[in-house]
Amino acid sequence: MLKQKIKIKFPDNSIREIESGKTAEDIIKEEIGESLLQVAIAVQINNDIKDITTPITNNCNFKVLTFKDKEGKEIFWHSSSHILALAVKRLFPEVKLTIGPAIENGFYYDFDIEKAFSEEDLQKIELEAKKIIKEKLVFKRIEVNLNEAKEKAKNEPYKLELINEIESKDEKISFYYLGDEFIDLCKGPHIKHSGKIKSFKILKNSGAYWRGNSENKQLQRIYGISFSTKEEMQKYLIILDEATKRDHRKIGKELDLYSFHEEAPGMPFFHDKGSFIWDKLVEYVSEIMFKRNYEINKTPIILNKNLWLQSGHWDHYQNNMYFTKIDKQDFAVKPMNCPGNILIYKSHQYSYKDLPIRAGEFGLVHRHELSGALSGLFRVRAFTQDDAHVFCTEEQIKDEVKDLIDFMDEVYKKFGFEYSMELSTKPEKAMGSEKLWELAEKTLKEVLDETKKEYKLNPGDGAFYGPKIDFHLKDAIGRTWQCGTIQLDFQMPEKFDLTYESRNNEKKRPVMLHRAVLGSVERFMGILVEHFEGKFPLWISPLQIAILPIADRHLDYSKKIAKQLKEKGFRIEINDKAETMNKKIRNAQIKKINYILVIGDKEEQNQTVNIRTRDEKIIGEKSINNFINELIEEIKEKKL
Repeated sequence: MLKQKIKIKFPDNSIREIESGKTAEDIIKEEIGESLLQVAIAVQINNDIKDITTPITNNCNFKVLTFKDKEGKEIFWHSSSHILALAVKRLFPEVKLTIGPAIENGFYYDFDIEKAFSEEDLQKIELEAKKIIKEKLVFKRIEVNLNEAKEKAKNEPYKLELINEIESKDEKISFYYLGDEFIDLCKGPHIKHSGKIKSFKILKNSGAYWRGNSENKQLQRIYGISFSTKEEMQKYLIILDEATKRDHRKIGKELDLYSFHEEAPGMPFFHDKGSFIWDKLVEYVSEIMFKRNYEINKTPIILNKNLWLQSGHWDHYQNNMYFTKIDKQDFAVKPMNCPGNILIYKSHQYSYKDLPIRAGEFGLVHRHELSGALSGLFRVRAFTQDDAHVFCTEEQIKDEVKDLIDFMDEVYKKFGFEYSMELSTKPEKAMGSEKLWELAEKTLKEVLDETKKEYKLNPGDGAFYGPKIDFHLKDAIGRTWQCGTIQLDFQMPEKFDLTYESRNNEKKRPVMLHRAVLGSVERFMGILVEHFEGKFPLWISPLQIAILPIADRHLDYSKKIAKQLKEKGFRIEINDKAETMNKKIRNAQIKKINYILVIGDKEEQNQTVNIRTRDEKIIGEKSINNFINELIEEIKEKKL
């Protein structure tokens, strides 16, 4: 009997006919080659990601995922978390399992155990995990009904809790075996066997509450990282070491930029030097906005509940919001700036001649983040978004999106960042009609194609009101950070009945574009601290010049120079302490001050300054006026 034939479409648009029922693994081996099979982690069948052992029974698009793919890394690292869990179970049989997801770099697993893991415990767990890897234990998926799932998880209370939350009795629940001894509740997919992992390391452990709720039991969390080659691990550890040196929390404390206090958890306190950088970032983006015909608005922090109901935030974002009562009415502290700027738009009656309206705001927002997720300036509860909302006609969308991409490009290049873009499409929980979503996604895709810029599709990761283009910056040591975003929104204008008068004197609905360039000023500042390792370009440096008199007799001349520099707006300090010159220079370098001026008899006699940089480059003697003119030019051009 002839087997049914199906058609498989590969990423290069080639189509092959194969027998129905062949596994993805067989297809890779027979149709592509053994070399790809060796690095294959999973496969994407249409929009679903599956194990490579999955039989293919229908016509489909077929893509092989490797460690180079974001999804491939997630599967690889999630599989590694199962290996970690088995290692812990072997050594500590009494431990209770919770969850073990992949994260941005690596994975973790949370365990319920009476005592915290010691350094010695972690070393033993890592050795046991490496033993499991050598055993090449196979990941095997099974699907069971609700009752069978409860039976399999009867000794794991946390797994049982998750199973009990499943509403449908008919829903199939998946578990994964790792070898014969270990089984875990999991959706998958996973790598074929543990031997696919070539390098495995435990990084650290910490406490973590079950489900991030401090009212629940505290668990023990173990973080790890794994790679498909030993070389990748070596590279990662070098970057990790470099990242530790650049940690913005450490540098921020050393340079007296900002601090964090228990009296306001997750809400940074900016000191004078940090405020200077913050102000310069806002000033720079504002300058570009002015040139591009933006208005800059300011809206209240607290707004009535009815507004948030109307915007949809109450239904989609309530768990991340803070609330209060005023005159017996419910109010919310804004988590986003959009509704406030919509009210400003509604206070006018615009015609098509007025559009586009580019309305910017550096708006302070508050979002309730779990305490365990807070991380310096990178994850905070209070931050300033450099928002703008562009109200335009449908005909203007493409030009406005192109203008925003150009805006982003200008800013990121100014700081020396390379960047990549992602187009994120409709999420599971979204509002608005399918037709409007299709139009919005199609428009953004066409714009990106027309700009001829490379981008990656990120299905299901759009905002609840519209698709978006996200910008990912690459820093000095190769890490990526998601910062800017452009979001296309047909929903808000509908919900708030926004209109403009068309050429035919008819009321028409504008389209709304949400955009942020820095993302949040605070987070972008944290990224810059690490990107520059605290060595800021002159124009945003909080301490630009150190003046070092060699002896007390040079102090008057030093003060005269300081006065001239201050009058031109430079931030300076004089070090007149009784220290050796080498120590003074070293202290200025530790403070990462851009220019160091040594003042002695010769400089005072010639009315000059002797200049060196924080990186030990000796520039030499110059007149103060020439030096000032050069500094002014450096700041004007915002040189790196």
